[in-house]
Amino acid sequence: MTDSKPDVKDEPDFIDNNSLDGTKTTPVFEQGTVDPVYQAKAHVLNNATQQIGMGKYQWELFVLVGFGWAADNMWPIITSLILQPVALEFNQSKPPLLSLAQNIGLLAGAIFWGFGCDIFGRRLAFNATIGITAVFGLIAAGSPNFAAIGCFAALWSFGVGGNLPVDSAVFLEFLPGSHQYLLTILSIFWALAQLLATLVAWPLLGYRTCSAEQTTPCTRSQNFGWRYFMIAMGGFSMICFILRFVFFTLYESPKYLMGKGKDAEAVAVVHKVALKNGKTSALSVADLEIHNAEGQQATDAAAALKRKLEKVNLEHVRALFRTRRLAYSTTLIIFVWAFIGLAYPLYNAFIPYTLSSRGASFGDGSVYLTYRNSLIIAVLGIPGALLGGVLVEVPKLGRKGALALATILTGVFLFGSTTARNSNSLLGWNCAFNFMSNVMYAVLYAYTPEIFPTKDRGTGNALTASANRIFGIMAPIIAIYANLETAAPVYVSGALFLAAGVLVCLLPFESRGKASL
Repeated sequence: MTDSKPDVKDEPDFIDNNSLDGTKTTPVFEQGTVDPVYQAKAHVLNNATQQIGMGKYQWELFVLVGFGWAADNMWPIITSLILQPVALEFNQSKPPLLSLAQNIGLLAGAIFWGFGCDIFGRRLAFNATIGITAVFGLIAAGSPNFAAIGCFAALWSFGVGGNLPVDSAVFLEFLPGSHQYLLTILSIFWALAQLLATLVAWPLLGYRTCSAEQTTPCTRSQNFGWRYFMIAMGGFSMICFILRFVFFTLYESPKYLMGKGKDAEAVAVVHKVALKNGKTSALSVADLEIHNAEGQQATDAAAALKRKLEKVNLEHVRALFRTRRLAYSTTLIIFVWAFIGLAYPLYNAFIPYTLSSRGASFGDGSVYLTYRNSLIIAVLGIPGALLGGVLVEVPKLGRKGALALATILTGVFLFGSTTARNSNSLLGWNCAFNFMSNVMYAVLYAYTPEIFPTKDRGTGNALTASANRIFGIMAPIIAIYANLETAAPVYVSGALFLAAGVLVCLLPFESRGKASL
């Protein structure tokens, strides 16, 4: 006996489309992958956003979201840059404990802000994350002991951990489909942040910082450079917070509001964005309500109370595993983030420490050379981020091809660094690693939110970011028990990058040329 009802596709295919022309947009997911009413309304909003086009509001948001991208890379880099002087001043035998404290804070932030922005909205999280980072970054400059700097590192990282899950969702939801490549270009801020941190660190940490080669005890008066550095970086983040909170009005995401049953508010936001861009929109509430069907979220008081209670369940998580193919995609991208979450900090978080310790064995491990080399490495990240923005739009390569290629090459260059026999050779391999890892992250940060529906995007970003941070916690633990002066951590890191690259090849969705839902 057969069922007369039409089947719902468990394994949807993308609708083929080579470009986004005019005002028509092609969704990433085919019908049946996400809730059909939500998908229909999201398509209406996509077309309205495309009609408005890229304007003043989106360009201002591009810069301000860039601050979040910058913070996500800058503060882990800050931790790696102060690791050596902090360990020397406080006579700490296990310096990676500072990175462990940081990664615990990053995990907590990714979970809280990532899941939370799907519950209490994007606006609060958008402003609070960078504010928390700035406050505790400034306070950390006065740390009296290693335990204190560890606690403050966890607290500033609680803010940092929420930046990318929230900011990527915010920016993508206001972008016309024709400009989604800008999510990749945002990684230029990620690379510039590393350059800024190392540029500021070179004079400050190079001026009053104890050397690993000195035989006398390291005192606070000799080692004040890292405290000046924390004040400078905390002050920069505070300026970013003020620019976001005081000089810019962030509207709540129209798709987020629509997903909560607030169609009128979603339409109002579209009109506000159009007005700021000097345009008008023909979108009306009726354009959304025409797609209402049985089971569509109501907006009366009883339904509002029910939604409040539903916020504590796993509705958003279940939605990401709604069909076989969506579940397969979600699982794979989580593992990709997890592997990279261990591989990247296992090596990158200890680059200054490695340059100093291995440089000493090469006979040139001075403070000056350590931070000069860190600056050179950071410079190579900028063209890497720009190249990532180009590669994602290459036909037949797209997001998946660019991500797989960059991830595998990152691992290859890491293996190459084990052949270094002098500091210049090590510097060259580290430059290649940083260049290719910035290509990788540029594509990864753009591709990930594109393959999650808007109403569950914060949750999807939270799952990937949490996996990334959980595995990141393992990095300093491994570093504590593995000698950083040997190649063992490098081999582990390189192998993980190669494994992540293989997993990327297995992902089912290619989002190039398609509008996100």
